[in-house]
Parts: sequence; structure tokens; C-alpha cells
Amino acid sequence: MKVMKAGDVDFAKRGGVIPVVVQDRQTKDVLTLVYANKEALEITIKTGNAWFYSTSRGKLWMKGEESGNVQPVHEILADCDSDALLYIVDSDRPMCHTGERTCFHNIVK
Repeated sequence: MKVMKAGDVDFAKRGGVIPVVVQDRQTKDVLTLVYANKEALEITIKTGNAWFYSTSRGKLWMKGEESGNVQPVHEILADCDSDALLYIVDSDRPMCHTGERTCFHNIVK
């Protein structure tokens, strides 16, 4: 496994914002798909809590800043192209703004 720095992540390819999959470390549940810019990644690394960039609000936000459902980040992995991230979190609280544990709780048929 290659060790990377935040500066090695390719934010330029997608205009400064990249997708972040958030996964529970224990259960392996996929909790959400969100976005991060370079600053959100740097703050996540510095604080140990999941920070993202809201594409709809155009600003940084820490998961749990309003709900209290903070998501401590155990590990950050980058994909092979360095343009998507996986945050592995220690999660015992709901990730979804609806109160569901995961944002992926709707079945499509």
C-alpha cells in the first residue's frame, strides 16, 4: 500500500471537488457518498473528524456540527487515480440527515 499526502490527491481533475465514500470500520456498511475539496481533506486529517464540501451550499461542513453525529475518521484511502476517497469511520450514530444509519436506505426497483 502506497502512503500519500493530501497534496497528492488530484482535486484538479473534477474542478476542485472529489467524491468521498464513507464506510463504517466495524460493519463495513457504506454510510454515504459526499464530496470534499482540498481544505476539507486537510481539516479532516488535522482534526480526525469527517469534514466535507457541500456542493449545494458551497461551503465546508463537519459531519455532526448540527446533529451531533460526528464521524471520527480511522483511515483515509485514495483510489488508484487519486481522484476519489474512502473515509473509514468509527460510526455509532446515524450518518443520514433523515436519522437513518446510512444514506443508502431506499430500494430501487
